[in-house]
Amino acid sequence: MASKIILVTICILSSILSTVESQTRGFKKIYAFGDSFTDTGNTKNANGPSGFGHVSNSPYGTSFFNHSTNRYSDGRLVIDFVAEALSLPYLPPYLHCKGNDTFGVNFAVAGSTAINHEFFVRNNLTLDATPQSIQTQLLWFNKYLENQGSCKGEPSSACKADFEDALFWFGEIGVNDYAYTLGSSVSRDTIRKLSMYSVSDALQALLEKGAKYLVVQGFPLTGCLSLAMYLAPENDRDDMGCVKSENNLSYTHNLVLQAKLQQLREQYPHAVIIYADYWNAYRTVMKNPARYGFTERFSVCCGSGEPPYNFSVFATCGTPNATVCSSPTHYINWDGVHLTEALYKVVSDMFLRGNYSQPPFSFLLDKKVRQG
Repeated sequence: MASKIILVTICILSSILSTVESQTRGFKKIYAFGDSFTDTGNTKNANGPSGFGHVSNSPYGTSFFNHSTNRYSDGRLVIDFVAEALSLPYLPPYLHCKGNDTFGVNFAVAGSTAINHEFFVRNNLTLDATPQSIQTQLLWFNKYLENQGSCKGEPSSACKADFEDALFWFGEIGVNDYAYTLGSSVSRDTIRKLSMYSVSDALQALLEKGAKYLVVQGFPLTGCLSLAMYLAPENDRDDMGCVKSENNLSYTHNLVLQAKLQQLREQYPHAVIIYADYWNAYRTVMKNPARYGFTERFSVCCGSGEPPYNFSVFATCGTPNATVCSSPTHYINWDGVHLTEALYKVVSDMFLRGNYSQPPFSFLLDKKVRQG
């Protein structure tokens, strides 16, 4: 009798594990877009400003990869944890694929903007600015598909079949547009309008090609980054001690983005479009950092400067005068502009398993399994 019970138990557990595996492996590949929060190495090969070269130096990447992978962190990014959750390899950067692109490609590049680079050229705002934009990434994506022999011209059956098993991860993009125009005569309302148009146009282009499963990240709490804290006046603070004006800007931008996503859902009812709420996920951590193992909210792990930020624009992480903390897992800020692997891990869990994606990521997986 006992042996029969054990056998039944094993069968039930096998069935459960099989179901879980089928759900997590519902996607065979990921196509990612975005900026430095999502870039897994395109910066190294892109024609960008020399000021971005420090990411190729130690201690970038040392917490997980043991060397720099040209990711803007001490280790993995949100997109890396997404790949892990889907039982897929880490995405190779498009400009450095080397044939290891069976499971997807990452087109995100650090410093990338939502608005076309020509806009910044016309307004004399190209100092140390990456020339790539989301439109550049779409051109790379189209070229990649053509080289694969699919999606030439009108969406083909081969193209649509490929997209049936693909998750499109649209990482945060647009923060750089505001940063590059800081202090100029270009208004933030203008940047919001133009960047939203570019993002919407890019998403629509993917949907027209046949993309069915999209996750779109909103802006994080840009006012809680050490760089913002370092530059802003002390009387510009919110209830978390972050830069109020910057967080309000991100919040407003995200509201407009969410409204645009709802319009796209109505226009493309066959697609599942998820909003990943970076702003509120990050805010949850900032309100109670100890719950997630963080002891340092504003000080950077890697940098050089006076307390409380350990940050200086003249000696950033990766440069000779910078120092690195002994416990990156206790820090939220990595280098003053980007976050630690520990924070990315927490945020990715909130997106994938928590309540910070609308609709929940599990809804996307369930629909993929039912339709796949």
